[in-house]
Amino acid sequence: MDTTQHAPPRGRGLRLPAWTATLTWKAALFITFMCCALAALLGGLVHSAMAAQTAAVAREKALARLERITLAYETGSRPWRGEGLNPPGLPEELRALAASGRRGTLVGEHRGRPAMWAAGPADHGVLAAAVDYSGSVRTLAELDRAILGSSALAIGGTLVMGALGVTRITRRLHQTAQVARRISAGDLDARVADSPRRKDEVAAVSEALDGMAATLQRKLEAEQRFTADVAHELRTPLTGLNAAAELLPAGRPAELVRDRVRAMRALTEDLLEISRLDTGGERIDSAPHDLADLAARTIRASGTDTALRLLSPARVETDRRRLERILGNLIANAHKHGAAPVTVTVEHATITVTDAGPGYPTYLLAAGPQRFRTEGTNKGHGLGLTIAVGQAGTIGATLTFTNPPRGGAEARLALPPVPPPRTPRDHPPQPADGP
Repeated sequence: MDTTQHAPPRGRGLRLPAWTATLTWKAALFITFMCCALAALLGGLVHSAMAAQTAAVAREKALARLERITLAYETGSRPWRGEGLNPPGLPEELRALAASGRRGTLVGEHRGRPAMWAAGPADHGVLAAAVDYSGSVRTLAELDRAILGSSALAIGGTLVMGALGVTRITRRLHQTAQVARRISAGDLDARVADSPRRKDEVAAVSEALDGMAATLQRKLEAEQRFTADVAHELRTPLTGLNAAAELLPAGRPAELVRDRVRAMRALTEDLLEISRLDTGGERIDSAPHDLADLAARTIRASGTDTALRLLSPARVETDRRRLERILGNLIANAHKHGAAPVTVTVEHATITVTDAGPGYPTYLLAAGPQRFRTEGTNKGHGLGLTIAVGQAGTIGATLTFTNPPRGGAEARLALPPVPPPRTPRDHPPQPADGP
């Protein structure tokens, strides 16, 4: 018999809507709570003070009336109806107090209406007098209604004014966050440009963000200029060095020199291409192409043992030269840093390059490829994937890097498909030529 006890499944906690986490909602809730607490405190104090004052006035009247009744009782005069000696409507607590030999007052009822009773001891029982208290009760009720109404108006007005003030602040914060996102996306010209008349904390954050963006822009522009200048300056001596290498006598030393010259020329061309991508001056020469043919041609040009899988044919409208450069860099990176087999898969408008190597480094998966950073290996300069990402953005494609659970590395390039051809209905009718 199975006696294993299974813990009951945990219920999912109640999730509040996302808007309840906003600063506007929290500020409104805090303002409402504080206004309600302040209104309750002030209302309670006013009610208590008014109730004590009206009770004191009624108590003095009831005691004065009791004095007159006592004087009349001692002189043998007839007491007032319903009052005097042992009246029937006297509250039992007050009757017991007077019977013990003390005088006191208590709010009760007299003839079906609220009354302030005053009672004291007598020879044959208890003497008592009652004063009408209904007016005081009505006054307190009206005061409570006035307190509630004024509190509601005050809370509503304070909430509206507070919400407007907080909304202005949150709107500026949202604008600052939007500018920060634009800067992260590469728009270094984005600025908050808050009003110089504002000197609050939000203005300080906006000013700091604008200053950071300006500093970052200057540094990146200086880096771009340096990269372009270095690449241009290297071109001339490399051309002469290449011509001199061709004059060397055949042999192993000449082959080594020529190989290093070719590597330096390739690096220089990569730097020039990165410089052009940074400045955003690239022009696109788009045309419809068969994606499988482009992939097959790139594999043949790479001279590598790369397999091609065609899952579904597709035609794309793109820049053939840039697409071949992207795919060529991905294939070269897979063979250089990964392991066989390397496979290129074409499915609709997506190309996937996979290998069986150790996978992409953690930094690359988190922040994308970085120039001159090849973690865990000394092969290459880290420019191939950087150029691939830049060219992908230029042609409007999306390039992502992942490490599949089965192992290896996977680069997925998603291209925009060819727009459907326009039908005759898409063209407006042209008027016929008349005489």
